[in-house]
Amino acid sequence: MKSILLLLASAFAFLPLGAAAANKKLKVFILAGQSNMEGHAKVETFDYIGDDPATAPLLKEMRDSDGKAHVCDHVWISYFTGSGDQNGEGFGKLTAGYGSRRNPAEDGGKIGPEFTFGLTLDKAIDGPVLLIKTAWGGKSLYYDFRPPGAGVYPRPPKDIEKNQNPEANSGLYYRLMVEHVKKVLADPKRVCPAYDAAAGYELCGFIWLQGWNDMVNRDVYPIPGKDAKEPRYAKYSDALAHLIRDVRKDFGAPKLPFVIGVMGVDGAKPNEGMAAFREAMTAPALLPEFKGNVTAVPTAPFWSEELGAIDAKREKVRSMGFTLQNEVKKGTLTEPERQEKLKKFEADLISPAEAATWKRGASNAGYHYLGCAKTFALMGRAFAEANLALLRVSK
Repeated sequence: MKSILLLLASAFAFLPLGAAAANKKLKVFILAGQSNMEGHAKVETFDYIGDDPATAPLLKEMRDSDGKAHVCDHVWISYFTGSGDQNGEGFGKLTAGYGSRRNPAEDGGKIGPEFTFGLTLDKAIDGPVLLIKTAWGGKSLYYDFRPPGAGVYPRPPKDIEKNQNPEANSGLYYRLMVEHVKKVLADPKRVCPAYDAAAGYELCGFIWLQGWNDMVNRDVYPIPGKDAKEPRYAKYSDALAHLIRDVRKDFGAPKLPFVIGVMGVDGAKPNEGMAAFREAMTAPALLPEFKGNVTAVPTAPFWSEELGAIDAKREKVRSMGFTLQNEVKKGTLTEPERQEKLKKFEADLISPAEAATWKRGASNAGYHYLGCAKTFALMGRAFAEANLALLRVSK
């Protein structure tokens, strides 16, 4: 009898994963935020991941033996994004290309954290997985994603004078996010063919990656004086706590695991404002009501210090370009002279090796984590591991 059981177990172990995963609940994860959740890392920067022995194995997971981006067999994605009123959806099996998109339905040639987030879940979860991603560039929490519990955004006099930020649009992107998630979950099989209605689905996590537009807004978050009674970004912490509560309420999941991706631009040496904002993003995870079901994941460790140092030099070149352009305008320099001086300045400052490294690893600006696929890949994996840890605690 024992040998028969072992034989059956062995046979089941070699069944196709699709068969083994039959009749299992669909695990659903929601990803939301602004441009960095969209993801601006071009796939052309993948090779840079392999330059580091510590991350080379991760690149092997992201690519197949033919060099093409891996396509997940058991992870699907619905990505809702757009510009202005032109919102749309792209969906299918998870692979590279679900980063920032000009046309929501077309591969944008970029990744955000969703790619390795899904790859990590694919290894850890025995059954189908669905990612629902909603992200738009340049959107704030204080206004665009403002959750219902925070109340309507109180417009400052300057906005009223310019007739900007009407109250009717307060929280518009929060509502768009909720509406799209509910639309997908009303018919999961449309996006995920492996969905089994008899088994149903389970909401397993919410990932939040946002913050830049709040961090740089001095009207909403003025720099505090010496006698300030609360941190500069206390209102952000409060709004984020409301977001957690409202998301759980709107999706009927009181303890839905919530992962906060803490702003990591500029890495280990943030300026004072950035440091303060990181603390504000982390604060909700420390509230007693969220103990064990909300976690904050720092992304600063995934910032490429190497590329950041090169970008600082590139910024000096840009600054010199403006200076020399002013000389041309004043007539003290000709355009050919300006070009020659700038070319020499850049050559003296940035070595050929640094220029090659930049081309290999970066594809965007600093506020987009330099468009570095290595950074986004590490973030996605960290978010997934943090989410899985919260699920283990909840079980």
